[in-house]
Amino acid sequence: MNKIKSAFVFLALIFSLLPSNAEGEVFEFKHVKGAQYRIISVVDETVFINGTLSHHAEILNRIAVEVKDVTDGSGFHRAVFQTSERLVYDSQQASQSAFQWAREYESEFERDKLGILTIDPKYYMPVVRNVPVFPDRDIALEETWRAEGHEVHDFRDAFGIEEPYKIPFTADYTYVGEREWKEKIFPAFSVSYKIASSPSGVRGRIYPLRISGDFDQIVYWDHSYGQPVAYEETFRITFEMSDRNVYEFRGTAYAEFVEAEDMNKEQLASEINDEINRLDISDVNVRVVDEGISISLEDIGFYPDSVNMLPGELEKLDRIAEILLRYPQRDIMVSGHTALAGTAAGRMQLSVERATAVADYLLSKKVRTSDRIVIRGYGGEKPIADNTTPEGMRKNRRVEITLLEN
Repeated sequence: MNKIKSAFVFLALIFSLLPSNAEGEVFEFKHVKGAQYRIISVVDETVFINGTLSHHAEILNRIAVEVKDVTDGSGFHRAVFQTSERLVYDSQQASQSAFQWAREYESEFERDKLGILTIDPKYYMPVVRNVPVFPDRDIALEETWRAEGHEVHDFRDAFGIEEPYKIPFTADYTYVGEREWKEKIFPAFSVSYKIASSPSGVRGRIYPLRISGDFDQIVYWDHSYGQPVAYEETFRITFEMSDRNVYEFRGTAYAEFVEAEDMNKEQLASEINDEINRLDISDVNVRVVDEGISISLEDIGFYPDSVNMLPGELEKLDRIAEILLRYPQRDIMVSGHTALAGTAAGRMQLSVERATAVADYLLSKKVRTSDRIVIRGYGGEKPIADNTTPEGMRKNRRVEITLLEN
């Protein structure tokens, strides 16, 4: 229920740290028109039901942001929030498996220099809003301050609450001075808050009587970018349900800010296409898409009723891996597609399984680490050819490897 919550808090923490003076630090948001960046976060979560361990999971959250305009210091943002997850049984298994796409949201919002967010109530993201909010003055080392914020949750699937569900809170801040992150020193501050709410307007047989939680974060800053370089969080959130069951989510999260490098899509697609021709890779096409550059493996061969690839396909993927290794700065999405045959559920399941097989093979070749590959199944939703002909169906049975722009 809270899987998308912990990492998306990081989007609320994009602001700049101005140079210090003798009296303290001045904290303000600073926005640059045209700036693009992404936030990558991994949540390590354990779920308990009535105090008994249920399961353990990792959630990968990927937020792509563009500052579309700046007016009087306020920035107008457009963002795409993607969440993916995987069950974890042991650390070795986790490092060798890709994350499976779960949900995607789009959002638009404006933020002023002190952190106040202006956003249409229809948007579900970002989850945490008005964090941080700064006083309009210098902040001294170890000084504390408080400000109001709120969370917004998507409870449509879980509880039938159609509108974004708002939970207010008061956040406590402390400027803690310099802290270490990945062997580098950055100025940092802490953020702590608690939530408590009793939802109304729920439908269905089972619903939450009370939602409560507490969250503690340390945010690290990079002076050269005027942006947070990372954050760490511990959290616990509890759902007391109408059927008397209690669901508790405990975990940790970390996130990192990544500045997007410019992608000349046409040039990159041409380069990759030249390499595919040079390596003589058959049944592969390169396309410019909204997300970046897509390498489409058409009519990819699997053993019948299996997710195991034929030997020739593995050889093809080895050569694709050589190309992908030349662009290490780009994250990857592997998507599966089917022809229009069988049931919709069967097509979706098959597309996910085959995308997973390709992603796991790329992981075995160390093309990327597991937190930089996401898998997604589309079933037969996105045909690129006519499903009424054998040739069209052959083209639609494909796996696409997309180098992501942001």
